[in-house]
Amino acid sequence: MSSEIKNLIKIEFPSRPENISFARTCAAAFAAQLDCTLEEIEEVKLVISEAISNSIIHGYDNQPDGVIILEMKLLPEKKIELMIEDYGCGIADVNQAMEPRYSSIVNRMGLGFVFMKSFTEDLQVTSEVDRGTKVRMIKTFLPISKENDL
Repeated sequence: MSSEIKNLIKIEFPSRPENISFARTCAAAFAAQLDCTLEEIEEVKLVISEAISNSIIHGYDNQPDGVIILEMKLLPEKKIELMIEDYGCGIADVNQAMEPRYSSIVNRMGLGFVFMKSFTEDLQVTSEVDRGTKVRMIKTFLPISKENDL
C-alpha cells in the first residue's frame, strides 16, 4: 500500500439490489474514519448508491449474477477515493450518459451521474461496450469547526 494511502478496502459482491444498502453501510463506516459530518457521510452513501444502482440496472440489466467491485481509499488531506467497477454491457457514449435527464431506459430520471458530480470534486467514468464500466470519484471532507466554550 502506498504511503499516500492511509487505508484501503476492496469488496466484491453480486449485482443484487439488496447489496446497495450493504455497500452504503460499508462506505459510511469507512468514510467515518475521516472525522466528517453526518451530511458528508450521507453524500458518500448517496453517490455509492447511484453508482451501484447504475451497475445493477444499466450494466447488468437487473441480472443478479454480475460482479460489482467497490474499492475505497482514504487519502491525505481528508480525501476519499471511491471506485465502483462492473463487467456489464458498458456505455457506448459516456458524455451522453452524463447529461442531465439522459437514460438508456424509458421512465428513468437520468440523474445518477448528476448527483455523483455534484457531491464529489472529481468524477471520472471509463467504459467499454461489452466489457464494463468504472466510476471513480474523489470527495474532500471539510475540517469540522469546533465552537469555543464560553
